[in-house]
Amino acid sequence: MEYNPKLTQNSRNSVIQDYQLLSLSNDKDYDDLIFLASSICDVPVAYLGIIANEKVLFKSKTGISLEEMELENSFSKAALESGKEYFSVKFSENPGLFQKAKPYFKNEYKFYYGVPVINAKGMSIGALNILDVRERELEDFQKKALKILANQIMKLLEFRNQNNKFLQIQNKLKQKYQELEKFASLVSHDIKSPLANIISLTELLREENKDKFNEETLQYLNYLVESSYSLRNYVDGILNFYRSENILEKAAENVDLHQILKGIAHLYDFSNDIEIKYPKTASLKNINKAALTQILLNLIGNALKYNNKELRKIEITFKETQDFYHFEVIDNGDGFSTENSDKIFELFHTLDTNDRDGNPGSGIGLATVKKLVNSLGGEINVSSTPGVGSNFSFSIRRH
Repeated sequence: MEYNPKLTQNSRNSVIQDYQLLSLSNDKDYDDLIFLASSICDVPVAYLGIIANEKVLFKSKTGISLEEMELENSFSKAALESGKEYFSVKFSENPGLFQKAKPYFKNEYKFYYGVPVINAKGMSIGALNILDVRERELEDFQKKALKILANQIMKLLEFRNQNNKFLQIQNKLKQKYQELEKFASLVSHDIKSPLANIISLTELLREENKDKFNEETLQYLNYLVESSYSLRNYVDGILNFYRSENILEKAAENVDLHQILKGIAHLYDFSNDIEIKYPKTASLKNINKAALTQILLNLIGNALKYNNKELRKIEITFKETQDFYHFEVIDNGDGFSTENSDKIFELFHTLDTNDRDGNPGSGIGLATVKKLVNSLGGEINVSSTPGVGSNFSFSIRRH
């Protein structure tokens, strides 16, 4: 790693600002590394000196309470200007250097050893420093340890820097997503209001004039109503897809799976052609109940919509392993060919089939399910046979 002794202070200040070094105080990770430097070398003083604005800032330290000192009088400057991987000096070799630093320290030190902290571009940020009250030599293993610790400090700085940038990007994306969600909500509302009027007026027109219109005109009105309902379902689907992000922010809790499935099955009690079987007892710990409920609602709802059998059957199974909760939603519905197994979870992708009421799918429901499952640390797969039924299996990571 090359050291650039001609680096201007403005450039160094820019680097220090990028690494947010001025807010480094009271950071246990750096304090631990400085403690190791002091312990390994058996010295009373060790510190990380950051060079900024013609000063050396003592960001992590042991054995001293000093906060800063003038760069011109510092050991760190000598270490950086040496252009070497390390800089070692005794009082007898350069008493002037120790005399300049003496006013800042309570004790008279006789030995200094410093390792520059330099990033991958050769830019000096500061130095890992140790001081002793007696003249001495370091063992080879101590020199190697200080070099390793200095490199570790730089890696930690790089990690913190990248993490800060990641958090900034994450916050921007979150803000953009919130804006998009708000936009989707507003657009959905603005579309649904006139759409509801179209549906109501068309149905009223059809009902009041069913004896006056010929068959072709009535057919046109039926197409208009069906298309309006399809568009409404499509708008609702988009809104639910973006709202699923809010569901994922719900707090985890212990869940009684039987009660969830009992509540869903109760929604279909009015129909005599539906049979839903599910586990009688199953407890899940530390799970996002809202997300799991939404997943099951979508899969069960789809299984019933795309089923033209006289008796629509659904069986939900559950088992747990060390790391995951596993679920299966098995139906005797219409099914589909295996070549569509991967595409079925893509947003806006449909199989060009209508449900039992003649309505086309929006291609949003299963995309929402996949999004929720993946966000819960699991996976979802499907196996299906046309005319026989489908099996949607998914998992959720245990915590």
